[in-house]
Amino acid sequence: MLDFIQQLVGGIALGCVYGLIALGFVLIYKTTEVVNFAQGDLMMLGGFAAYTFIVMFGLNYWLGFLLAVCIMAVFGALVERLVIRPILGYPQFAIVMATIGLGFFLRSMAGIIWGTDDLRIDTPFSTGLLKIGDLVIAYDKLSIIVATVILCVVLYFFFAKTRLGIAMRATSENMLAAGYMGIPVKHIVSLIWAISAAVAAIAGILLAPITFVHSNVGLALGLKAFPAAVLGGFGSIPGALVGGIIIGIIETMAGFYLPQGWKDVAPYIVLLAVLLLKPEGLFGNVGRKKV
Repeated sequence: MLDFIQQLVGGIALGCVYGLIALGFVLIYKTTEVVNFAQGDLMMLGGFAAYTFIVMFGLNYWLGFLLAVCIMAVFGALVERLVIRPILGYPQFAIVMATIGLGFFLRSMAGIIWGTDDLRIDTPFSTGLLKIGDLVIAYDKLSIIVATVILCVVLYFFFAKTRLGIAMRATSENMLAAGYMGIPVKHIVSLIWAISAAVAAIAGILLAPITFVHSNVGLALGLKAFPAAVLGGFGSIPGALVGGIIIGIIETMAGFYLPQGWKDVAPYIVLLAVLLLKPEGLFGNVGRKKV
């Protein structure tokens, strides 16, 4: 039982990271119906930005954390303005290929600038352990769970209680109607890309002590986070987080209890099973067309 709880905590921590990346997928998709396949690479870039400030420049961890998140927010807005906006209105295939190409570009540039070695960021939580009886939980995993909860609460109040958040929700529901109501849709879309990139950066920085920072980490985690968004119901913010946690738990449990190789397959088997029973995902809305 102790091993089960130990693995469960580890799975929740990993799932929180998947959930944060999936949240970025959902925020962008709800507003522009664009699937950003470079979302995992934005997470990777956030880790490298934090490494630059904290390790290379020697800044305080929290200051480096904040600077990295702010820079990635600006970078996300620039990506929307320079890469996505000019091709909006073209077939979805063109936009998908643009985001895939952007991911390749970011990975290549990261390798050129920071190299291909695994890089480490020491955090205030890198070495501590929380002991509850025989149960031992590493502070770095606990910090991921706590940070995800805090971030979700902040995002909830932002979208539910602020005028800007409500304008974003209105834009995501109906962009044309939001424009008629005087909402600056273009600025709102840029801001959503900025928030999405900032959330991805937070995930990358939180995960850095566990998986290290390297140029391919975004691709690997992005491929896990995308099924999490689908599992939760593409377009559902709570669904993205729940889907991420489910994928994380399944992956961790499969790695501990099942033979080698099942760890990477088990989440997709569960995903297929859920989609066969509930094609719209756990929290998705059913959209059927009457003929």
